[in-house]
Amino acid sequence: MPNLSEQKSTKSSIIYSFTHSLSYPTVRQAIFCNMKSVVLGFSGGIDSQSAARCLRDEGWRVVALTIDTLGDEAMISRAQRSAEALGIEWMRYDARQRFESDIINYFCQEYIAGRTPAPCTRCNTHIKWSILSEVADSLNINNIATGHYFRIEQHDNRYYVAQGADLTKDQSYYLWGLSQDILRRAITPMGEKIKSDVKQNFEDKSESMGICFLGGRHYSDFLRERCGELLAGDIVDSLGQVLSRHNGIALYTAGQRRGEGIPEGYRVLSIDGERNSVVVGKADELYKHTLYINECNIVSESELLTANDITIKIRGIGRNPEKPVNIERWEGGYKVTSEDAAWAPAIGQPLVFYRKNLVIGGGIVAYFD
Repeated sequence: MPNLSEQKSTKSSIIYSFTHSLSYPTVRQAIFCNMKSVVLGFSGGIDSQSAARCLRDEGWRVVALTIDTLGDEAMISRAQRSAEALGIEWMRYDARQRFESDIINYFCQEYIAGRTPAPCTRCNTHIKWSILSEVADSLNINNIATGHYFRIEQHDNRYYVAQGADLTKDQSYYLWGLSQDILRRAITPMGEKIKSDVKQNFEDKSESMGICFLGGRHYSDFLRERCGELLAGDIVDSLGQVLSRHNGIALYTAGQRRGEGIPEGYRVLSIDGERNSVVVGKADELYKHTLYINECNIVSESELLTANDITIKIRGIGRNPEKPVNIERWEGGYKVTSEDAAWAPAIGQPLVFYRKNLVIGGGIVAYFD
């Protein structure tokens, strides 16, 4: 099966051990004429097929790249068949070891330490878009694309992730970590699309949901399989009084109200990884006005620190503060103060800055009070 190695020592050696799908005249002609080319992240699902069709119909030579993260042969075969049906080139990239190291291990380590990870955000930054860029470079192709629902806008020689036209499916929150180099060469074929309209073109409208490597399992079952028995500890109130016992801090997260040892009428406020304890309290204690973030990616710090209309999201969907926030430097990141309190922030999750429809940047919640 076509394969592209992920570990080569020089750019010139990142050449593929695969054969192009040349059984379609339009593809063969595209290779030998001066068509604009794009490497498209391609799972063979509704969104990536739609993106491929859109780009192809606009006159792009589309190279469909299926990034193999889990060894899912059914998905790989589906992607290859879909690419052939669309008459576009197809290739497979083996990223299983890279995904295991950068995403799955990170996911487990964060939960074990009492933090709440964001594997999809990390995957977009360190796996999907990074690999697309690397492969495009190896093929001397400038442009890259995915089936994500978002747009890119350029202002004052800077590139911004922008919300997609379909705000119910907008994925800009998960793309705050993309670099200027990535955004400069990216194309967003799904940015103007409405998901309900897109689905009308497919007989099978089913979609994969949730975190891909969990395979439909609850994350707690996955953690037990990967990490074995978790260390039990105390459940305490905000004053430190012991109320009951927990069966592993990895099984709890901010806002949770059900779980072993959580008293009736209480919710998880935070996780204390150093003390291996779960802190609980009343629902109104979940609202936090001050958050501290690090591991940041910011488009323009001067804009971030001076604009008076920046809002934040601490989750892709659900409750987010609506009023503008105040931002100032803090150690290696930023202190964010909001009149409109954030509900149930968790250490380890992303905080993303917006200015109207533009993503100004983001970071990882390190602390809150």
